[in-house]
Amino acid sequence: MLRSASRLAVALLLCLPSSLYGQARPATPAKPQAASAATPAERRAIRAFDAVAENPLQLTAFLAELPKGGDLHMHLTGAVYAESFIRQAIADTLCYSPSTRRLFKPSATTRSFPPQPVCGEGNRRADEALKDQALYDTLVDDFSMRSFVPSAGVSGHDQFFATFARFSALNHSHIGEWLDEVASRAAAQNEQYLEIMHTADFAAAAKLGYSIPWPSAASFPAAGATSANDASGASPAELAKLRDQLLAGGLREMVATDRKEYADALDSRDRIEHCGTPEAAKACSVKLRFIYQILRGFPAQQVFAQTLLGFETIQAELDSGHPRVVGINFVMPEDGYLSMSEYHRQMLMLDYLHSVYPRVHITLHAGEIAPGLVTPDGLRFHIREAVELGHAERIGHGVDVMYEDQAQALLKEMASRHIMTEINLSSNDLILGVSKQWHPLPVYRAAGVPVALSTDDEGVSRIDITHEYTRAVLDFHLGYLDLKRMARTSLEHSFLPGASLWEQPDVFTSVNAACASQTLGADNPTPKCQAFLQANERANEQWQLEHRYRLFEEKQP
Repeated sequence: MLRSASRLAVALLLCLPSSLYGQARPATPAKPQAASAATPAERRAIRAFDAVAENPLQLTAFLAELPKGGDLHMHLTGAVYAESFIRQAIADTLCYSPSTRRLFKPSATTRSFPPQPVCGEGNRRADEALKDQALYDTLVDDFSMRSFVPSAGVSGHDQFFATFARFSALNHSHIGEWLDEVASRAAAQNEQYLEIMHTADFAAAAKLGYSIPWPSAASFPAAGATSANDASGASPAELAKLRDQLLAGGLREMVATDRKEYADALDSRDRIEHCGTPEAAKACSVKLRFIYQILRGFPAQQVFAQTLLGFETIQAELDSGHPRVVGINFVMPEDGYLSMSEYHRQMLMLDYLHSVYPRVHITLHAGEIAPGLVTPDGLRFHIREAVELGHAERIGHGVDVMYEDQAQALLKEMASRHIMTEINLSSNDLILGVSKQWHPLPVYRAAGVPVALSTDDEGVSRIDITHEYTRAVLDFHLGYLDLKRMARTSLEHSFLPGASLWEQPDVFTSVNAACASQTLGADNPTPKCQAFLQANERANEQWQLEHRYRLFEEKQP
């Protein structure tokens, strides 16, 4: 999904959804697994999995320990649980408005010690929630999808996106705590890698963008248009000139600020978890990298300036040799007016910037729309343009793929080019009403398009990655080897630098020659293999995943 998370005065939104486990798994037999091709250890795991696959509770317990590789589609603020926000709102001495359902900073505090916020008539201090269970429950419900029931004029889509503005007053000094929370949760579920979307400071870039006239008259289409043919001001020559003007105006000097924001966030997380010390928390084992979020629901001047800053920031990270920010993504609700009307022009921006910064990885929210949410014309081109113009290496959500023009040809193209789809089952159900037989996961798998499960916004949705694995089994009858393939796919399509462990893309049978002469995931790889792993971060994480599977499968009865 998409959300809005602006550093300007724009309401912080990112995309996410929710939904609880599907119904009990029907008696339909699970999809046959290629047990004959499985190793003896895999066959033990298959038997253990099959013994619990019909019982949601036993299945969840089994899958909690399953190695899951990575989560490649996670929005940071959306991943934090409401209870954490309440605690941090108290630390920030914030107030809560029952009328707007939002936290806000008080204009004054008392002279007492410690000082207390002066919230105004009808408002509440955040710390009152610790003594008032009704207020505490209200805050949890306001900041998440808990207890939400659609009513006249208020859909799951509305509630979901509204939550972000409600906790947006929180101080970003808590970002290290947020990273600690998601890393700790991941470690508890045998997950090892997260690519986390976060919006770095871009206020100065946006201001600069608005100060420079758009290359040609911005022709915002009439309401309801999809902008499928609107390319005004977005030719390569026009964008090149605009880029030169932005860089001359000082945009490149803003890169250091954003790089420091990401670096400080990771340093804060390391301090909280005592990483690199004898007291290191288990969460330190989870590798974190960032995806640079771009807010797509704004005029072209702002979007291009922020996108250019993102590309410049990632390029500088890549040049450092140790990138903490590994890719770029566009966020905010895809069905929003500007997201729809500006879509084509934004893909042309990415087409141009990719030509200038070819090393910068791109993953895009595309096809996070459904019939009824937008006009039929709006369903016909988003994924294709993300792939062919936006140079997306991964697609987030991709729910409307079968409504695209020449859908089968698009699926074939995605499969042949190994463009992965990030699958967010609970999110798609809650926000779009797309679940089970209406979800394209089986279509993608049948077409050979690589897929991996992800959480999107586990805090707002009140889920975790194990929930999504369980839901995939219950709703789509996936088997053990299917889940193992998805976990491998997540790391295969990560934006970590270096070569893959696997000899061919998405073929998890032949290993790179440097490591082919030994057991996958062995404790002590040969010197040749060890040198290869040390030189290729992605392959090293993949080796660690195989090691985790060895341990998991060996302990199965």
